[in-house]
Amino acid sequence: MIFSMTGYATASQDTRYGSFNLELRSVNNRYLDIQFRMPDDFRKQEAAMRELLATQLGRGKIECRLNFSAASKSDNNLLLNDTQLEQLLHLEKMIHARQPAAPPLTIADILKWPGILANDTLPLDELGEISLHLLHTALDDLKASRIREGSKLKAVLLERIQQMRQILHTAIPRIPALIAAFEEKLRTRIEEVLGNLEEERIHQEIMLFAGKIDVDEELSRLQAHLDEVERILEQGGAVGKRLDFMMQELNREANTIGSKSVDLDISRISMDLKMIIEQMREQVQNIE
Repeated sequence: MIFSMTGYATASQDTRYGSFNLELRSVNNRYLDIQFRMPDDFRKQEAAMRELLATQLGRGKIECRLNFSAASKSDNNLLLNDTQLEQLLHLEKMIHARQPAAPPLTIADILKWPGILANDTLPLDELGEISLHLLHTALDDLKASRIREGSKLKAVLLERIQQMRQILHTAIPRIPALIAAFEEKLRTRIEEVLGNLEEERIHQEIMLFAGKIDVDEELSRLQAHLDEVERILEQGGAVGKRLDFMMQELNREANTIGSKSVDLDISRISMDLKMIIEQMREQVQNIE
């Protein structure tokens, strides 16, 4: 499979303590760059979350955003901290024993006391485990989306390869005739300028120049590079960097064909190839 570096996933969960929402966003990047946005209470989980992402993703800029909305006290007003309440009432009795005139605690006073309600003493370890579970869920969805995008990228690249093969299939039989016609024109010009030189010398000059404009080697390497790109795509995995290198090699051969061109048709072939290679290069940038 081919993996895109572009993807998005989200996971949510409601608990009696509040609601979680976790988002994962992934875009292309040369390396694996993981960034977190989360409440400070959950920073303890960052190391485990980073390790999980690093073991499952090879490249890309990953943003993990965790939001937690605590339940309001009215939602949890029956979840009293019994131990805290008993301690508070015991303190009230001790105070009244020493200061009988002290006013008694009201219900409002008790509910405002720190830690008396479950909302004030969130079980961070338990909630941290929930956040890690959500990351597992979102990560599975993110990988699935990256696979789907990767399949589309693979199809596009294979289509571009076929376009290049079609250009080469049409061009290769014509190029020798184009070069031969140019050599004939060159022979005529040399004979006009150096008419008294022997035939062997004229032939040597033409052969020397013909070697400079011959593109058979570049065309052969282009086809070999296309074979290699297809092989890499079929092999799958984290092949983005290798494909990027192959795009450079393809572009080098197309440029050389253009620089050796002695005919407008050959120049057009080089330009058409370079345009397709550039389209492929843009797609390759998104592959892991």
